[in-house]
Amino acid sequence: MILFLHNRYRTTGGEERTVEDLVWLVREHLSEPAELLTRDSASLGRARAALGLLRGGLEPDDVARAVRLCGARVVHAHNLHPALGWRALAAARAAGARVVLHLHQYRLVCAIGVCFTRGAECTRCHGRDTLPGVRLSCRGSLPEAAAYGAALSLWQRRLVEQADALIVPSTFARERLRALGAPLPWDRVHVLAPPLRTVSQAAQPARPAPAGEPSPHRYALVVSRLAPEKGIDVAIAACRLTGLPLVVAGDGPERDTLRRLAAGADVRFAGHVADAELARLRAEASIALVPSRSPETFGMAAAEAMACGLPVAASRIGALPELVEDECLAPPGDAPALAAIVSRLVGDTAAGARGRERARLLCAPEVVAPALASVYEGATGTAAAT
Repeated sequence: MILFLHNRYRTTGGEERTVEDLVWLVREHLSEPAELLTRDSASLGRARAALGLLRGGLEPDDVARAVRLCGARVVHAHNLHPALGWRALAAARAAGARVVLHLHQYRLVCAIGVCFTRGAECTRCHGRDTLPGVRLSCRGSLPEAAAYGAALSLWQRRLVEQADALIVPSTFARERLRALGAPLPWDRVHVLAPPLRTVSQAAQPARPAPAGEPSPHRYALVVSRLAPEKGIDVAIAACRLTGLPLVVAGDGPERDTLRRLAAGADVRFAGHVADAELARLRAEASIALVPSRSPETFGMAAAEAMACGLPVAASRIGALPELVEDECLAPPGDAPALAAIVSRLVGDTAAGARGRERARLLCAPEVVAPALASVYEGATGTAAAT
């Protein structure tokens, strides 16, 4: 039995989807029972969230009880702040489970997890020195920034000490954590891309209409949380330059600002969309854009578009060069360079096919499952389930 732990964010996104896909992967491809124990930041008041951060977790006995009840041999932990913390992992170990800690972001050192603030990439915090994030109020308010900064400094090493193995989603993420001074046992840090359930059988996007016929499938697509680090303003500017319509799927704090910026342009904001609608948007798009300004730890939006056979134009930043072909990458924030790539890639089915194969090699369940089993085996010292 694998017990997954995850503290859900106030605004859900790619990490929640990856956790769900990993639970599915264990059940369907490793043929092992799996359960998910969650806490939800949206249900915590700010005072209780701060208490959880500063204590290193709340109610760890609940985790020990779950381990004993389901007979978990491995606890696969994801985001633990603010309600779970290092105490949840210590309780799991005391109850007899081994611990795999999955670092999707840089939150071990960076209070906001994305190494981006004040409109630019940021590596000011280093190791236990989290004061820069407090001074800059990176969490949006000084009390919350102070609580996160203190908690990361206090419990960073204690958290890592509970892990028998660690997972990061890319080589770039591992090296950025090293540069940030994260106190990780590097010989036990494994690079493992997230699984994509449908990458093996994803449908190809619709082909362009023959010359002279109008195409209903001619727009660029951005799938993203609407936040400054995602660079959606760059996508809007690039599509203005190319004359290509843009559809933006997602919601977030920059929604109103981006709507004003897009005034007069052919841009449709679809908001948060269900999976079926997202699949339809990808099937009818000509190209996907991933114009990030922040150092992505993986690039789930790029990988999902590639799995559908969509050409992808992205920023040359973070882990995106590990996914996307070099000729499809533009300097972050450079709308004319992104526009030039868009003009070249629209309708390029060969580029879409290459991207799909790259996504399959990294993210297909049959690729990720045995690698994950090997991590579990190393953590427990026993034969992995097959």
